[in-house]
Amino acid sequence: MAPLSDRIAILAIACTLGVVAALVFWFVRLHPAQELPLLWRDSPALERHPLIKT
Repeated sequence: MAPLSDRIAILAIACTLGVVAALVFWFVRLHPAQELPLLWRDSPALERHPLIKT
């Protein structure tokens, strides 16, 4: 098998990087980051009960 020329190797690397970048952008677009609600701020204030009853 003959060795690959430099142009073919650079083209293969560029294509691989392009495919990886396309997959990352596709995945991010399909599953955008969802902001989790801050439940401790959204919930109403609960009455505090002492742990030790006197």
